[in-house]
Amino acid sequence: MDTTELIQRVRRVELKTRGLSDRIFSGEYHSAFKGRGMAFSENREYQHGDEIRTIDWNVTARMGHPYVKVFEEERELTVFLLIDVSASNASGTRERTKRELIAELSAVIAFSAMGNNDKVGAILFSDRIERFIPPKKGRSHVLRIIREIIEIEPNGTGTDIASALGHFLSAMKKRTISFLISDFRDDDFEQSLKHAGRRHDMVALRVTDPIDKTLPNVGWLPLQDPETSEIRWMQTSSKRARKKHVVSEMEREAHLNSMFVRSGVDQAVLMTNKPYVQPLMQLFDRRG
Repeated sequence: MDTTELIQRVRRVELKTRGLSDRIFSGEYHSAFKGRGMAFSENREYQHGDEIRTIDWNVTARMGHPYVKVFEEERELTVFLLIDVSASNASGTRERTKRELIAELSAVIAFSAMGNNDKVGAILFSDRIERFIPPKKGRSHVLRIIREIIEIEPNGTGTDIASALGHFLSAMKKRTISFLISDFRDDDFEQSLKHAGRRHDMVALRVTDPIDKTLPNVGWLPLQDPETSEIRWMQTSSKRARKKHVVSEMEREAHLNSMFVRSGVDQAVLMTNKPYVQPLMQLFDRRG
């Protein structure tokens, strides 16, 4: 991709998503996430009516009578995007690829955060860390994140969500509002997700394409796994084979849904062939 084409694509994403952020999402973003970050302010003597859990036992022991911790709302939050750029997200059968949808979702969230004067950072990952972008403020920084998503040619092809979460937890000690954006074509990351969900306010945005769930009836169809390059032929005219695929995807979806619940992580499902405004609005409303 040459520089001119890249600039044009970044600009198109900005024009489409920044308007949505300004008109629709900024208020919902503010109500959904502001007030969730609390910072220590000072110690003061215990007063009748203070919650027992706010007592600072170290200071109490030192002073000989009860002291409590006083917290205040953090005026600035840090928003962090964990973005799956593995090969499976390069696919898409209708309006756009999953990667293009991921770029738009990332832009909407980043511009909403920018509008609330919050910092935004990102990790782009496949089966390894492809990019780490430290949190900063400003339009130019948001455009850099969008540009990286659009132009990246990952070194890895697979997906390792546990590794990405581990790197994120090591790098970001302070609590953040974090969005894990992926098609979640991976296994064995539940413990990492639970750990991240305890330390950060974590949200999962699951992107999917119609062909992920149902196969077309077109006879013999070569299906290539984009992450392993393995090719498997399937007789899609077989009703039994199509049903088996649907059942497998339903089981996988049920497993993901229950895992997010167990991990205390909110999620929204976004389709490449459907508008994403309503699912995001519903997500923000649930958290507001």
